[in-house]
Amino acid sequence: MMKRLNKLFISSIIALSLAAQAKAAEKDTTIFKGYLYNQEYDVYIKMDFYHNNIIVPFQEIYGEMPGYFGDKQDGRKWLFTNATIKDKHTAVIQITNDYGSEDLTATLKQQNDSIYVLHQDKGSTLKIARKRKWVSMPTSLKFIKK
Repeated sequence: MMKRLNKLFISSIIALSLAAQAKAAEKDTTIFKGYLYNQEYDVYIKMDFYHNNIIVPFQEIYGEMPGYFGDKQDGRKWLFTNATIKDKHTAVIQITNDYGSEDLTATLKQQNDSIYVLHQDKGSTLKIARKRKWVSMPTSLKFIKK
């Protein structure tokens, strides 16, 4: 009788463990990971908000980060110093320029499988260099996942 109870108890624990692993596997860890591109401004986002292991090219001194905002025509970057996933399709990002002189809070939302919108909520404005002048990015910027 005791052996039967032990076997039943062990079987129950194994079944619960497998169910928990299956539930954990359901969590999508690709929504906030990858490369996003905006063709209009020729800018992009490189991110991994799950592992926070992105290294900014030529700025390795900053170490691993959640990601960065880059410009195809200029080497300067806006660094993601913190990224918090709020729900399945929304993340809040703390962003600073690579000099540390400007910072802002932004929200990145997934609209569908390939379209994301970065909305600058408060703080400085994202800027890129064009023809030796700073160009401010719009408050909301649409990206396509590549």
